[in-house]
Amino acid sequence: MRHFLDFEKPIAELEGKIEELRRTTDAGGIDVAEEIGRLRDKAQALLRSTYAKLTPWQKTLVARHPDRPHASAYIAALIEEFTPLAGDRAFADDAAVIGGLGRFRGRAVLVLGTEKGHDTESRVRHNFGMARPEGYRKARRLIELAGRFGLPILSFVDTAGAFPGIEAEARGQAEAIARSIEACLEAPVPFVATIIGEGGSGGAIALAAADRILMLEHAVYSVISPEGCASILWRDAAHAAQAAEALKLTAEDLRRLNLVDAVVPEPLGGAHRDPAAAIAAVGRQIAELLEPLLALDGATLRARRREKFLEMGRSGVV
Repeated sequence: MRHFLDFEKPIAELEGKIEELRRTTDAGGIDVAEEIGRLRDKAQALLRSTYAKLTPWQKTLVARHPDRPHASAYIAALIEEFTPLAGDRAFADDAAVIGGLGRFRGRAVLVLGTEKGHDTESRVRHNFGMARPEGYRKARRLIELAGRFGLPILSFVDTAGAFPGIEAEARGQAEAIARSIEACLEAPVPFVATIIGEGGSGGAIALAAADRILMLEHAVYSVISPEGCASILWRDAAHAAQAAEALKLTAEDLRRLNLVDAVVPEPLGGAHRDPAAAIAAVGRQIAELLEPLLALDGATLRARRREKFLEMGRSGVV
């Protein structure tokens, strides 16, 4: 069954009526094709008008939609001959961060992603996409590996943030994130990152300090979740919608602020309604942005990447 968000209830009612009419046709042979067509047109028009005026909080809910394609889906569709690599060579493997070698359109690449999981079992196994220090140390190890072998890096980010547990802090969570960001900035190879759902805080930028940063149309990218922001500012998570507005976390906001390089349009109703089309659009955009980076040497890539992020800071201060 399709999962509907609260603001999609009118759309859910129309699509429910369409399904009922289809069952009536199948059971009794009654021809209601004209009525189904009318309702379908009405549902599409309502879907289009609803998604044309989503608030930042509604976009946050879409970015978290349980049926939205996750990093593993992008890797399965876009990367050929994917070979996963595990472990940080220090403590353990962290399933919240997946990484490995493969081919993107025939070219050898290194791939990273934060994986939330698609059902209860996989969500628990991947810790809902919230990485521990060993996850970021694995990312750092693989980024450095890509640098040694001259492999472009592609990352797919979808995380609410780094895991905030006591054991993660005890193992050096902040240091691990900082080292991962450092590895991203120092990588002597082309690096394209894509925010495919939630881009939460340092846990996201640890895999996204890249030459080019893409965001899906209904993805979000922020220093803190709306609920976390509301809890700090208003002592009440119920102000999450107000916080989302203030955080400027949507793709449109971030493109306007030059914090991301491109926004990838999603199918009508969000990536969860047509995952294959959404993934294909991301693949085309990655290919377009990766190609010119391949002509640059490592020193130029590092210098431009450093300047890119320094300029973000300078613009923010002004």
